[in-house]
Amino acid sequence: MNDKIILLADDDADDRFFVQQAIASSGVSVKVIEVENGLELITFLKNNLVPISLILVDMNMPKMNGLEAISQIKAIPSSADVPVVMISTSPHQSLAEKAYQNGVTSFMPKPNTFDEFTDLIMSLYKRFLS
Repeated sequence: MNDKIILLADDDADDRFFVQQAIASSGVSVKVIEVENGLELITFLKNNLVPISLILVDMNMPKMNGLEAISQIKAIPSSADVPVVMISTSPHQSLAEKAYQNGVTSFMPKPNTFDEFTDLIMSLYKRFLS
């Protein structure tokens, strides 16, 4: 049984769909659990008993953005050591610096095409999940 789980926090249903499709088409063996904002992400992590392998978080989300969520992720003992990758449609250097200060493992531009989503998934898989 596959024990690699990506926790995906993104308010854009299309982007969550593209991540799922990119995983399916790339043949990597991972499960994705989806949440729609940072508040749901933190609530899930606080109440979750399933070991998460990677957290993929969008920057711009309602209720709690990615930066706010990351600092809280690192304060939860069960997720403090889980790699966190932030994706953003506005990958400014100052935002990336704040993300790293808050504890992200990696900061990447948000993909615009299905091929870019597939490339992102393959890169994340090789780096964090294989």
